[in-house]
Amino acid sequence: MKTSTASGTFVRILLPFAGGILLFYEQTLWNNQALITWNAAICIIMFIYLFIANLLYKRLRLYRFKGFNGLAWSVFIFFFGALWVILHNESLAEDHYANKPHQFLKIKVNDEPRLKNNILRFKAMVNVCYDHLEDDGNKASGSLMVSIATDSSNRLSLSYGDELIIPYKISTIKLPKQTSDFDYKAWLAAQNIYHQTFLRQADLIKLPGNNGHPIISFALNLRKKQVDFYRQIMKDDEAFAVAATLILGYRTDLDKETLDIYSKTGTIHALSVSGMHVGLVYLVLNWMLQFMNRRGWLSMVKLVLILISVWFYALLTGFSPSVLRSVIMLSVFIIAKSFARKTSNYNIMAFAACCLLLYDPFLIWDIGFQLSFLAVAGLIWLQPMIQNWWHIEQDWLYKIWGTVAMSLAAQLATCPFSLYYFHQFPVYFLISNLFILIPIAVLMYMGIIILLFRIEILGPAFEWLISFTNKGLTWIATLPFSSVSGIFISKTQLVVLCVTLLLFVFALSEYKKRLLFASLIGLLIFQLL
Repeated sequence: MKTSTASGTFVRILLPFAGGILLFYEQTLWNNQALITWNAAICIIMFIYLFIANLLYKRLRLYRFKGFNGLAWSVFIFFFGALWVILHNESLAEDHYANKPHQFLKIKVNDEPRLKNNILRFKAMVNVCYDHLEDDGNKASGSLMVSIATDSSNRLSLSYGDELIIPYKISTIKLPKQTSDFDYKAWLAAQNIYHQTFLRQADLIKLPGNNGHPIISFALNLRKKQVDFYRQIMKDDEAFAVAATLILGYRTDLDKETLDIYSKTGTIHALSVSGMHVGLVYLVLNWMLQFMNRRGWLSMVKLVLILISVWFYALLTGFSPSVLRSVIMLSVFIIAKSFARKTSNYNIMAFAACCLLLYDPFLIWDIGFQLSFLAVAGLIWLQPMIQNWWHIEQDWLYKIWGTVAMSLAAQLATCPFSLYYFHQFPVYFLISNLFILIPIAVLMYMGIIILLFRIEILGPAFEWLISFTNKGLTWIATLPFSSVSGIFISKTQLVVLCVTLLLFVFALSEYKKRLLFASLIGLLIFQLL
């Protein structure tokens, strides 16, 4: 396999594809039909040109113009990405429920409802619009954020796939009053949701039956059983909430105080079931099945067993988006490593990103999507570079330094976006991440073993270790200057900061003073903006 050409194939595809999605995402919000038509026309013209060029490649001796052909492919992929995000924008559909007012809507619960302070919230998909309930109604589409004030004496019970009839009381989501406030409108728009409704329990009618996807319904029901088992064997509410979040990605019972502690110490990633958790599952499976490495057919059995296991873990977590991202990326990685002698980690990462964006181009604005891929890119590129800064002969010190380098690489890669989204910087993130390294791994394995084999006797030890970890992080969070908060940067500053950090890293890796000087200029521009 020639790594010189093949190793960057999906990187070269991802860059224009993501560029088209990013640029035209904003355009779709304007609902400019002429822009959509022109974009589709350009995409079709480029496709026809590439199709003809491929048929007549040798006859026209187009191999003499490889640069132009590569540019043509990039232009086509760019406009394909633009067209793809336009076609996935639900608000542009002719049958979108907001285009024409009606009296009633038939909706389907599209995720797991969450109850907090007697308010039941969930995302819903609108299927039918009614002027009168006696009518058959008109087919409709579009997502809707639903909030229901429940009756505590006779609380409404809803699950994924349930269908409801609700009154047509929708409103557009408002912009934040201040720029420093959380942009709830942009957050929902990135999930294809542009309207919301606030209802009382008495306003709706729950229809019989369930119309959810059977696999997702099974996954969510399976996770609910695991959450209930944790609740049964654990007495401490805080420890239970952390266990359900850490192992299963179930965050409903996690309180704001615990979330703030993990956020201030730079360990919030531990509570987001993602790459680290899936990686720990893979590492123990790879170690347990290492005896299968020697024979060809056994190595294939090992591959299948690992894939089944990591996808079962994704099922166990209810197919949460962060776990799906990580499992897809890991699956691509281990398959590529199994069938190819030489593979590029960047190419594997780009392939996984392309697959996810083909499934849902709006994922590009998902905070978890951005941070997870940035962290992986940092580990691939920056971690070896940082680790080479200090050559250590002692094995135990080398492993500790490797962990420090890993934490630094992930933090450096995600720092600009973390500042942009969360407005704070955890000063003691290195200490915190070193502290939780062993406890989190032990908790992961112990928590999964408890669920798989229903070992209730391990419950108290599991609960104690969670409490110990929380107390340690609480102590770090209360140290002087533990975090710098109130950091607000604009999108322009975000871009400048990213470029500045890239120049700084290149300056350190290439030992070039010009790049270091350029990074200092970038920092000055960032301060002036």
